[in-house]
This record gives sequence, structure tokens and C-alpha cells, in this order.
Amino acid sequence: MNRRNLLILLAGAGITRPLAVGAQQPGMPVIGFLSSASAESFAPLVAAFRDGLKDAGYVEGQNVAIQFAWAAGQYDKLPALAEDLVRRPVAVIVAMGGAVAALAAKGATSVIPIVISIGDDPVKYGLATSLSHPGSNITGVTLFMDELTPKRLEFLSEMAPAAALAMLINPRNPNAESEARNTEAAAQQIGRELRVLTASNEGEIDAALASLAQPPGTALMIATDPFFFARRDQLAALASRYAIPTIHFHRAFAAAGGLISYGATITEETRMAGRYTGRILAGEKPGDLPILQPSKIELVVNLKTAKALGLTVPQTILGRADEVIE
Repeated sequence: MNRRNLLILLAGAGITRPLAVGAQQPGMPVIGFLSSASAESFAPLVAAFRDGLKDAGYVEGQNVAIQFAWAAGQYDKLPALAEDLVRRPVAVIVAMGGAVAALAAKGATSVIPIVISIGDDPVKYGLATSLSHPGSNITGVTLFMDELTPKRLEFLSEMAPAAALAMLINPRNPNAESEARNTEAAAQQIGRELRVLTASNEGEIDAALASLAQPPGTALMIATDPFFFARRDQLAALASRYAIPTIHFHRAFAAAGGLISYGATITEETRMAGRYTGRILAGEKPGDLPILQPSKIELVVNLKTAKALGLTVPQTILGRADEVIE
């Protein structure tokens, strides 16, 4: 083979060979991004994470690469996805999408640093010794969304005082049982009963909300769950079809047409997780970084949805709302 043909052959091989993760350069650290959700539903959060990385001096494709691993709501895939990231290997694992993702990462490694974003108390799951001193290879952000359950129930009762109360949980989520218990206790404190429904796939969501239409007159709380976050458009459409007042844990649900939301912004917390990831890449130890808590809890009301449901939003809620969607 002459020199000219050899160069052509090598050039062709370079074109057809798959690119390395994130256009990785030699010696560039790789972040393993493990999520229980999908790339589409988490796109705004990935953008916030990249912003946090940039704040810490890291830009994807320039001095860091990111390997994404999406479970897309199929939580049973998370352990294998986490183990695959460990085998690659990666410098840091970022586990986004609740305790289910964090526990999968923890089960895959006790050595590689892990940055988590979890809606519940990480100490409860053995992910950290304490919030102030995690003391292991894990740090990150807690959204404490479960702690807001009683207030969500209060808001829902104010919005629809004559309605029966129900809650939708994903039984595959480790926090589902405790969140349901907390919500039932909160309902009992105000002298109400709570019906608990379960769904872990799209068809079960359809069936659960259809069951509330016969007879009508039920208001619904959506539990804190990444799969439900990914299915927020479906949930909003079904709630509209069956005239069900709903309350959610993030403003994205209200923006999609849900009645009301009350919870952490998530976006800013994800940015903080990006900053933590950068600090760890720069040499800090995760066990020395305190687990961060939400900087803001926001109340969002969809006035258009309230009108469609024939509900009058109490002034006590409008006066507290951080945002009113009209």
C-alpha cells in the first residue's frame, strides 16, 4: 500500500470511529451523570448543572466530559447503569432523581465521589452520617420535599374544600411509603381521609386518574417522584379531562396546566450540585462538604386552570403565591 492510500484509509477510520464521551481529550476527567428520569424531562436541570460546573471552572468538552446514564423511569435499571459508570471509570458520579438514583450509586461504589440530589432526608437512607458532615464519599443537595407534604395538603384543602382527598404515589420509589404515611397523618390532623393510589407507568397513571372521575369530586396530590416529573404533561392533561384539582411538588407541573405547586425550585439546587461536582474535581473531599438545603420554596398557582375547574382561589393563597399563571 502506498503512502497516499494509507493516509486516505487512516482518515476514513478517523471519521467512522465513534467519538469519545463529550469530545473527551486525553487526561480529561469524566463525570458520570446517573438519573432515574429521561434526558428530555431533565433538560432544564442538565442546563443548570452545566451552569454550576462552569461556576466552578469546568466546561464540558473543554476540561471535563459527561457520560449520561438515563433510566427513563425504569428504576430497576439504575443499579446496572451505576455499575457501568464505575467500570468506565468516572471521576465523580452525579446521582439525580431522588433516593432511588442515590442508592443505586451508593451500591455501586464506596470509593468514587458521589454528588446526589434527593427530595428526602439522605441520613434516613444511610447516604450520609449527617447533613453538616456527610462523612463518606457522598455529598450533594436535599430538597426536603417530603417535609412540605402537610402544607401541600393544607393548600389543596383550601383550594377545593368540598372535595375528597387522594394521593398518587409510585410504589417503586423508596420514599413512597413514608410520604404516603406522612400525608395520611396530615389528613387525619385536619379531620380528613386520604385515598392512596399507585402508578409506576403511563398506563397506570391513566387508570389511576380515570378512577377518580367516578364519582367526581376528588382533589389529588402528586407525590414527589422523578417519573411523575417526567409525565407532568400527561398528568395535567388527565386532570383537565376529569376536572381534578391537583397539587404538585414543582412549578413545572403548574406551568404544564396543574392547579398549584409548592416546593423547592430544583433548578438552583441542581446548579449548586454542579458547583459541588467542580469542587470535588478540583480536589475537595465529598465527606467534608455539607449537604445543602433548598434556598427557596415557591408557591405557584395556575389561575387559568382554577377558572376552568370553577374554583375561586382564596386570597390567603394568592397573597402568598410567588407566581400566578394566567
